Amino acid sequence: MARNFKVITLMVLISLLAACSAPAVSPQPETQTSSELIIYSGRAEPLIKPVLDAFQAAHPEVEILLKAGSNSELANALLEEQANPQADIFITTELFTVQSLAKEGILASYRPAAADALPAELVGADNTWVGLTRRVRVIMYNTELVPADEAPQSIFDLTQEKWKGQVAAAGSTNGSMQAQIAAMRALLGEEKTKEWLDGLLANDVTFFGGHTDVRKAVGAGEFKVGLVNHYYYYLQQAEGSPVGIVFPDQGEGQIGLISNATAAAIVKGGPNAETARLLVDFLLSAEGQKLFAELNYEYPLLEGIALHEAVQPLEGLRFAAVDIGLASAEFDATFDLMETVGLP
Repeated sequence: MARNFKVITLMVLISLLAACSAPAVSPQPETQTSSELIIYSGRAEPLIKPVLDAFQAAHPEVEILLKAGSNSELANALLEEQANPQADIFITTELFTVQSLAKEGILASYRPAAADALPAELVGADNTWVGLTRRVRVIMYNTELVPADEAPQSIFDLTQEKWKGQVAAAGSTNGSMQAQIAAMRALLGEEKTKEWLDGLLANDVTFFGGHTDVRKAVGAGEFKVGLVNHYYYYLQQAEGSPVGIVFPDQGEGQIGLISNATAAAIVKGGPNAETARLLVDFLLSAEGQKLFAELNYEYPLLEGIALHEAVQPLEGLRFAAVDIGLASAEFDATFDLMETVGLP
């Protein structure tokens, strides 16, 4: 007992002497640790960067590295990198790709608090992805070429002889077109959806790689009509083009509006998981949702977020009675159908 006391006393004396001989050190303020966030985005850079800039303004310690490309290109990269993940977050323009990646075990489970306020169909199984914004499929037309009372009122009107060679749309590689076909398969069945696709092809519809080309071609009068997501119409209108919009299939016996959604997912094993969760939280925050609405003319998923003043509210419009999450999960059958009809 006495021996232990002597040892402790000696240690205390040594500590005191060291403290007396050491130079005084002023306490240093805590510094933020910088980190990277690597984002693979199927959304075009101009549509996602303003939102990421706002996140970075709130978190200046985070360095964002953005890789934008097609959903399929980025999905293939994630599959190739599965053993050594390089990305932290995947942002997609549709639900096909994100559900396919979830099935392959590429995505981590994370449920932001705001997910409880979202429609159940827009939160992935096991919380592997979460919806960000809603977009609806509309018909835009050139008002100098088509009077408002003559504009097509249904997506099925696009197969009519009067529009032969006058319609532009995105093709089989476009996620939103894929999602629309999936929704139609779930709603109408394989045969009726095939009839519609065959009708588009027979009517010499021109298929582009993306909707930006579609909206610009309609705005320039190269085509009378285009099938797009709603915000492309508003983007073209903002450029001063003479364009109008139809929210189709609202009549008696018609199918209603077809919608789809953007989504975000955290990559399993990504190098910066904690920061990735911060970004997902931000994208579903009131601030993030407001930015999507104001800058991109999109429909936020959180209630109570004001739309851009130019955007028509969805209240009063009829929607197609289809669960877009479940419909998009049948990606193999949808791709088989597009291949069968030869959709470009």
